Parts: sequence; structure tokens; C-alpha cells
Amino acid sequence: MGNEQLQSIHVHPVKAFRGLALPEAVVEPWGLAGDRRWVLIDDGGKVVTQRQQPRLALAVAELLPGGGLRLSAPGMDPLDVPVPRPAGTVPVDIFGDKVEGVAAEGTAAHAWCSAYLGAAVRLVHMDDPATRRPVDPDYALPGETVSFADGFPLLLTTAASLDSLNSLIAQGDHAAEGPLPMNRFRPNLVVSGTDAWAEDDWSRIAVGEVTFRVAKMCGRCVVTTTDQATAERGKEPLRTLGLHRRFDGKLVFGQNLVPQTTGTVRVGDPVRILG
Repeated sequence: MGNEQLQSIHVHPVKAFRGLALPEAVVEPWGLAGDRRWVLIDDGGKVVTQRQQPRLALAVAELLPGGGLRLSAPGMDPLDVPVPRPAGTVPVDIFGDKVEGVAAEGTAAHAWCSAYLGAAVRLVHMDDPATRRPVDPDYALPGETVSFADGFPLLLTTAASLDSLNSLIAQGDHAAEGPLPMNRFRPNLVVSGTDAWAEDDWSRIAVGEVTFRVAKMCGRCVVTTTDQATAERGKEPLRTLGLHRRFDGKLVFGQNLVPQTTGTVRVGDPVRILG
């Protein structure tokens, strides 16, 4: 359309916690600075997300200077968690990827998160995202890495596609669940000024001074059915995506990005389609 621009920027300091809207963010090779550098794991080392624990939607992790966190959640006193000092690592199983991380120091953070969820979990930090976890080699170039995000450094969505999806939801059996807000999809970058589903055809884009490769469409899971304000689950958008946005067996909304350069992106930046 020619008027594409960056409408909003979101980071999720702890994977599966509530997202934070920012006016600008630094793009690092593995994602936005501060995004998904922390994760919860269970006793077996597997990542714990809203898939298993929808109440994580109500937990907030604010970024502190230096990369630490201030945790807050309903019924819990706030807790500051520093970045752990270099130490031995613990194994993290993130959807089959075996990754090493560094557990939060002491017991306070683990106890806080476990008490909130009513389940034993540990809070783990990715100390060196440049080396810890390669991007899926089927979609990566050599040396590309990612944080504790689902699989790729950034997720992009467009406002026009959400409007289109909400129109389809309004025509369906669960119309009362709509319209859905963008936070159901937990993106990093939201672009306005496009046609609906224009992002399906993008292969390279520039946001302000930073260029990105569009790696693959984003297949969606049950987390999108979780109201991020109440932690309650419904049927949408998966029902409607299943009817209208099924590609290669996946229910698709948004595009996964890999940075080709680094720099700072800002709300209002122009978005250029390079290919």
C-alpha cells in the first residue's frame, strides 16, 4: 500500500509472561533486546508456557537495568531478580531443542514462580544467546541463533490481518468471543498500513534502519485462545484460522523474522517491503 509503518513494539522478558509495549527497542541478532531471555522449566527441564499454565498471562516481568527482572503477579509480592553470575548451566528442553541456561541465583525466584503457579518450576536465564541455540536449520542461515522464543528471533503481525480475522470470527459460531486483541498472538512487531494478509508474500523487509529476512509463516497453538487479561480460554481464533488460514497443516497468523542487520526500531518507523 505504500504507507506501511511500525505500529507497536512488544517484548516478553520471561517467555509466556505478559508482554510489554515499548516505544523503541534494540534489534540484536537473536531478537529484540530483553525479549525471552528468561524462561520457566519444570523438574524435567521442559519449558513451561501458557500452553500448560494459562495463568502466566497475568504475570508481569519488567526489565531492570542490566537485564534483571521485577516480577509481579496477582496475590504475590513483587520480587527483583538479578541476572545470575556465570556459573554452571542447567539443561532446558524447548520443544525438543536442547539448550543450556543459567538458573536464577538462590531460591527466591524459583519459590516465587512455583508458589504463583502451584507447581514446581525454576527460572532460567539465557546467558549467551550468540551461541546457545541455533535457529531451525531448515529455515536458517549459518550462525543464526535465537533466544527462548518459540523458534525465531522475532514475530511480526499486521493490523489489517487482525481486522480481517476478526471479521471472519464475527461471522462464525463463536462470534461472541471477538473481536480479539493483538496480544493473543504475542508479536514483537505490529505493522499498520498494509492490505490484509500482505505479509504472506514478503521475503525481506526493512523497519526503519534494520533489515529482516522473513523466514516462515507462524503456526499458532492453544495460547492464542487464552485471554491475556483473564487467563480464560475459548475456541477462537483457532476455529476460524482452521477454516480460513490452514497452510501445510498449520494454522497460520503472522511471520517469523530473522534480523539481517542490527540497530534500533521505533514506533512510527516506515516499513519497506524489499522482496
